[in-house]
Amino acid sequence: MAETKIIETGRLVLHPLGVADAERIVHAEQHGAAAHWGEGYPTQGDIAGVGNFLRGVAERGDPGAYRAYEIRLRADGTAIGGIGFHGPPDADGVVTVGYGLTPAVRGRGYASESLRALIARAREAGATAVRGDADLDNIPSHRVMEAAGMAYEGEDERVRNYRVVFAERA
Repeated sequence: MAETKIIETGRLVLHPLGVADAERIVHAEQHGAAAHWGEGYPTQGDIAGVGNFLRGVAERGDPGAYRAYEIRLRADGTAIGGIGFHGPPDADGVVTVGYGLTPAVRGRGYASESLRALIARAREAGATAVRGDADLDNIPSHRVMEAAGMAYEGEDERVRNYRVVFAERA
């Protein structure tokens, strides 16, 4: 399994969550290491995503790089959202991602910046492709995936699907 490490971008830090951090988020316990939470964090989406991460750890063990990450502002460490993988790669090496930001920081490019960094991490860790989806009416999320280099793949009655496929390695 690929090594777990902090991912840094120009403005953000994607902090890999461990079980103790994830449990604090699920129970919305802001103390100690969690005192850096920004206004509105964690959202219901963060709590659900981290809950899925904890179930995955219980079922399959530590996922290495394919885990949940807390999105923090690089300037002061404030947590503003979450991003991560829905689990390890499938049999074809494809991973699925999810993300979300607190309402106060949306519209600043943080989601696409985070997603680009997570896609790069997936490639580095050996995934063959990254996929994601968003509700049909969630136009901002469609734009995030497009800005991160993901291509539209189609839709059903509920969601639009996006994917980025990595070039074959020698």
